Amino acid sequence: MLKLVSTFFILFFIFSCDKPQKKENQEKKHNHPNLILTVKSVAEIKSKLGAIPLFDKTLKEVQEEVDLEINKGIDVPIPKDMAGGYTHTQHKLNYAIMQKAGVLFQLLEDEKYAIYIKEMLLQYAKMFPSLDRHPQIRSYARGKLFWQCLNDSNWLVYTSQAYDCIYNWLSKEETEYLNKTLFKPYADFLSVETPQYFNRVHNHSTWGNVAVGMIGLVMDDDELVHRALYGLDKEDLDLTAKDNDGGFIFDKDGKAGFFANLDSPFSPDGFYTEGPYYQRYAMYPFLIFAEALQNKKPELHIFEYKSGILIKAVNALLNLTDADGEFFPLNDGQKGMSYYTSSLVSAVDIAYYYGSKKPDLLSIAKKQNKVQLDATGLSVALGLKENKEQPFIKNSLELTDGSKGDEGGIGILRHQNDNETLALVLKYTGQGLSHGHYDKLSFSMYENGEEVLQDYGLSRFVNVEQKNGGGYLKENKTFAKHTIAHNTIVQDETSHFNYDFATGSKHHSEKYVFDVSNPDFQIVSAIEENAYPDTKLHRTMIMVKDANLKKPFIFDINKITSNQKHNYDLPFYYFGQIISTSFNYDVSKTFSPLGNKFGYQHLWKEASGKADSESIQFTWLNNRKFYTITAATDKTDALILARIGAKDPEFNLRTDPTLIIRKKGAQNTTYASIIESHGRYNPVTEKATNAYSNFSKIEILKDSKTYSAFKIHFKNEKSRTLILSNLNNSKNKKHSVNIKCKNYNWSGVYYYK
Repeated sequence: MLKLVSTFFILFFIFSCDKPQKKENQEKKHNHPNLILTVKSVAEIKSKLGAIPLFDKTLKEVQEEVDLEINKGIDVPIPKDMAGGYTHTQHKLNYAIMQKAGVLFQLLEDEKYAIYIKEMLLQYAKMFPSLDRHPQIRSYARGKLFWQCLNDSNWLVYTSQAYDCIYNWLSKEETEYLNKTLFKPYADFLSVETPQYFNRVHNHSTWGNVAVGMIGLVMDDDELVHRALYGLDKEDLDLTAKDNDGGFIFDKDGKAGFFANLDSPFSPDGFYTEGPYYQRYAMYPFLIFAEALQNKKPELHIFEYKSGILIKAVNALLNLTDADGEFFPLNDGQKGMSYYTSSLVSAVDIAYYYGSKKPDLLSIAKKQNKVQLDATGLSVALGLKENKEQPFIKNSLELTDGSKGDEGGIGILRHQNDNETLALVLKYTGQGLSHGHYDKLSFSMYENGEEVLQDYGLSRFVNVEQKNGGGYLKENKTFAKHTIAHNTIVQDETSHFNYDFATGSKHHSEKYVFDVSNPDFQIVSAIEENAYPDTKLHRTMIMVKDANLKKPFIFDINKITSNQKHNYDLPFYYFGQIISTSFNYDVSKTFSPLGNKFGYQHLWKEASGKADSESIQFTWLNNRKFYTITAATDKTDALILARIGAKDPEFNLRTDPTLIIRKKGAQNTTYASIIESHGRYNPVTEKATNAYSNFSKIEILKDSKTYSAFKIHFKNEKSRTLILSNLNNSKNKKHSVNIKCKNYNWSGVYYYK
């Protein structure tokens, strides 16, 4: 390990530390900085310092953080550890502090920040040529400083910004040395030496493309910039080498590079096919490189590319959050990640500055309570100072998936009344690349930012070294990705597409209807015909605000048609404690796994029973709120109470409970349920309010190929009838159907009265 203090440095034969500035001896260079900060923006920021509260606050916090690290001295350890380990964490800290020190040097004109960056860069330049690939053999693309090239790209993206900030301050000899010894070799290592990493359509490769492009812009190396934008020449690569996590994965036109990663994963609505967790992670390189390109190569008109996709992506991402700003954990997603993360601070600021300065983004920035220290952050801080912010309203909306918006999507139904919110998310997307889960037509539900019925998310403790070095746990592939880990239909205890990545990647679900024009009756419906051979899954979810009820309730209709008989499971992953059930069950004296594979091996079977009724109810309490599922059942339906955690000797999985409704030997069948939030419990007064469901039952009146009809019975003896057209989704189609000697006539997909 090489450890130095900032006031002490071993001189290289071509440098002189005691004379940091000899600009009169330098040949004329391009004006720097010119990537994120520019000469013009630095001057503007300096002229306003002390008069822009949020910017000044952020600057002060950054200065305190950087000064503390400078006082500790420079630490550039030999790489050794996995994510979360000492060397990994130190190199992450180094690039973050260098980037911030570069900003401070430009804005405060204190040379100690430039000296700190230079001394650290020279240490990296001395070490880099001697480094082999990282000693931890865990990644398809091992890095130099880190166990995977992804983190090395993080290093180069941030360090490029620091280098840009001190480039003109350095001597010509120093920049030539750093370019030749450190930066050009690093860019080549991440690209031509690791093509299986660089030439992909994936968030990893986005970071790689941007790393090479950013340092190329600093060094005015057009070849590197071209490589970043368009990828390596495919003629020189093996296009047949593929696997789930690595290999050469191009877009459908055989393209790679930054533009391909904008074209292929993003839908026209700004949805990123890997899911919001990785969209959040990728937005920083996407937007920071776009800002640099706008400053350095404005002729590319990067923020206009694909009809302004980058700005749309920020809006989409903000809408993919619950009431607390936490991202829905679709696909591989860590719960708790929110728009308060630093990458979203940058994203909001850049989107505001380059996206017509929408005032609702200012309300998000105000909550974030910090800004990016550049022209975009200055603009946001000024907007907040002038009280221009407006609320960011998350309305019900659909976000399409696929580069052309024709590969399914995400349907979000929302209700908001004062501080009471309800959100339902139905997923009917494509596979989502290597981070996708096998969960067609799965859903999750939130109330006031709290999960009611959950998506498990990923199985990983990010940057916790004790848990597999901070990487993905094996349970991510043995449970979290599997269908049974989600609130959707499982056929014959087998995951969708037989858990085959290549097959899943060929298919996507199809929207049937999405209509939120009536806030009291919002409907989303989608069809999946490829998850199982010769089986069609059709799920319809409706958020209904009834005048007789305080809160909306959810219709959940799963219609299944197949050419032969199968067993079906529908799980509901809830939180909290069971309050009551309308069915009897037997508690297992000895817990055993529910199955042997496809995720079932990780579920303890705690209790089971039979419906013995045409409608059952299940009530639980969580976060002091009561919830009930009322479901239409066959008397022979099995009801299973299970819990995650079986065959998990290292306790990597959360021990969350689930209710599973199982239908055996069914060919064409339908699940019909009502999900409701209906009361509260006050532990101080020890009083329960509205602890019982508002419904007595739900019954299936008719279930044919063309129509499905249901009747819900309220406990006040009122009832409502819902009829769905299963084959024709035209808004103008007129329907007439006779059910139990009564004629129903209507136009459109549904009848509800």
